[in-house]
Amino acid sequence: MINKSISNKKIRILVQNVCNMSVFKGRRVIDQIRGRSYEETLMILELMPYRACYQILKLVYSAAANASHNMNLKETDLFISEAKVNKNSFIKKLRPRARGRSYGIKRPTCHITIVLKEKSKFLLDKSKI
Repeated sequence: MINKSISNKKIRILVQNVCNMSVFKGRRVIDQIRGRSYEETLMILELMPYRACYQILKLVYSAAANASHNMNLKETDLFISEAKVNKNSFIKKLRPRARGRSYGIKRPTCHITIVLKEKSKFLLDKSKI
């Protein structure tokens, strides 16, 4: 028996090697949007004062555009079911110092994964009452 329910549709997007963001800075923002609706997420990300919000906002926009274009889902019915930030390697650079020496700089990078799901019809009808 094949179960064709709308609630099983989900879209997963992954961004790798995000520069200029450590894992801790990304998690601070991701923890605020996990489990929220798409519209509420956009409002939160636009109003938060962190630099990491812009990159995460672009990622959420892209995931919603993919969901609406590829899977014919409405953006208003989407919510963020899973969001995580994982550690990646360091970018190693050298900064010149006095007397011809150099000083190493380690810049952290991260992977961001966001999964959008469509709200089930039952939950949508209940929220309108």
